[in-house]
Amino acid sequence: MGSELTSWALDLDGVIWRGTETVAGSPQAVAQLRAAGLPIAFVTNSAQRTPAQVAEKLAAHGIPDAEHEVITAAMAAAEMVEPGSRVLVIGGDGLRDALHTSGADVVDAVTCSEQELRSLGPVDVVMVGITERFDYRLLTAAMRAIDRGARFVATNTDATFPAADGLLPGNGAIVAAVATATNREPEVAGKPHQPIANLVHRHLGHDGVMVGDRPDTDGVFADVVGYRFALVLTGVTGESDLPVTPSPSVVAPSLLALVEQHLGEVR
Repeated sequence: MGSELTSWALDLDGVIWRGTETVAGSPQAVAQLRAAGLPIAFVTNSAQRTPAQVAEKLAAHGIPDAEHEVITAAMAAAEMVEPGSRVLVIGGDGLRDALHTSGADVVDAVTCSEQELRSLGPVDVVMVGITERFDYRLLTAAMRAIDRGARFVATNTDATFPAADGLLPGNGAIVAAVATATNREPEVAGKPHQPIANLVHRHLGHDGVMVGDRPDTDGVFADVVGYRFALVLTGVTGESDLPVTPSPSVVAPSLLALVEQHLGEVR
């Protein structure tokens, strides 16, 4: 990849972990990057967790002290909303927390009663992030609010994400239901779109490598953010899927193998 690369943007699902399972060697890889003085950020399309909660999970996977290095799609989505906007949120703690921090007037659709949703009144934005509690009631509330003129914003549109026992439906499946019901396409905050690219540039600058397991998000995002794309084969994409588009600058069996290769080149 070349020794001039100083910044590393690291995906989480499929690169650092798969659900509750640590990807072998990922803690050592991060430790080596830190020891070499290379700036890193953990860039995730998941909007379930706050940065502090992401850092707690990273610590549980052997990567401590990472809160200041976390960039989430929820953080990017919150920056798309004007302070004071009334936002109907379908999502988890990470999305609600980011919107509260940004000064939005948050209506938590997941915990609203049926009567509260029916008497909701106008909202400025419907924000959709992944939640296991999505149901027909929430779909109806989102559809009606968007039909009345609310903006439709999605944290991301990933169709699936890797868990320890296989793939699980991603936020894209929920977003697709809302898009179908409203005949509207969302504005998207997460990879591979510009809002999260802006955060990466702010944290890491304009020169680096994007490490991920999905060409359709991480690879395209590398182009958007102006980074080289390093594909690791520990998540959604396996060796049998190669070649892929966009074509990565480098393919590695794991993050650890990639980092050791890069640091070896630098030395």
